[in-house]
Amino acid sequence: MSKLWKPIGLAALACAVFMLLNNTSLFLEHASEKPVLLAHRGVSQQFDRTNLKNDTCTAERMLPPTHSYLENTIASMRASFEAGADVVELDVHPTRDGQFAVFHDWTLDCRTDGQGVTREHAMEELRRLDVGYGYTADGGKTFPFRGKGIGLMPSLADVLTIFPEKTFLINIKSNDPAEGHLLAAALRKASPSQLERLMVYGGDAPIATLRSELPNLETMSRGTLKACLISYIGYGWTGIVPDACKHTIIFAPINIAPWLWGWPDRFLRRMSDAGSSVFAIGPYLGGEFSTGIDTPQDVRQLPEGFTGGVMTNEIETIGPLLRRPLGGNRAR
Repeated sequence: MSKLWKPIGLAALACAVFMLLNNTSLFLEHASEKPVLLAHRGVSQQFDRTNLKNDTCTAERMLPPTHSYLENTIASMRASFEAGADVVELDVHPTRDGQFAVFHDWTLDCRTDGQGVTREHAMEELRRLDVGYGYTADGGKTFPFRGKGIGLMPSLADVLTIFPEKTFLINIKSNDPAEGHLLAAALRKASPSQLERLMVYGGDAPIATLRSELPNLETMSRGTLKACLISYIGYGWTGIVPDACKHTIIFAPINIAPWLWGWPDRFLRRMSDAGSSVFAIGPYLGGEFSTGIDTPQDVRQLPEGFTGGVMTNEIETIGPLLRRPLGGNRAR
């Protein structure tokens, strides 16, 4: 029996050495790029995130405003890029007249002076609404943006025309497979170079449709992200990238990312070679919502010299921190 343990021990040691060498970032040439910054909701009004639900009216729990920008508007997107964003996230809904409105909520009642389901309106109707109508930081006593958001809801076509050289992450708000088909048709109108700069995430069903029609587009749904991370944690130590991790978007919570084989540099290189983009996000704490990298304390949890993507809800704060020269880009 003792003779058997020796080869078993040597085999285990060889396997451990292989896993270490195959997944360490020590021997990789360190990239000099700065992180890719994703501005979730652009420059937007922040709100109390306590006990959030899918139907929570966040405009009614706005924090005291520190700027005048409203999410999903052209001005907000422009301010995001000026603050250092490489990618701006936006939300879309198909409209009754065959366009896509850029707006977050499923219904109009919370944020605007309109009523009803967003997608049941024509784009012409939506353009007339005041998208700042419902914002209040004092329980409805005052509405600081009321009257200032009239005509500010753009279409997706507007955004892509105004920012032809910029990168966007488009969020489908439904789980309707037909919406994936509609969005694929809309995106085919973009030039090949512009299409390469677009990414889409949303419900499992529309993303599956979109992936079948535009297979080279980077896409993500909750299902594809879960399949990618579980598969990679399971056998990514081999260096094999699971199919679920190819041509996709990977949100990596900063408390889970260290479990990803080769994190950070080797993992980032593997995913880049697979045509995928990786964004570090705030810690996953078991609920439905994850935060972004939104504070200097969050920035300190990133690996030193991190060059992957970073998703933030506070681009005006995080952008300047992570745009400092490499080696001095971490908050002290």
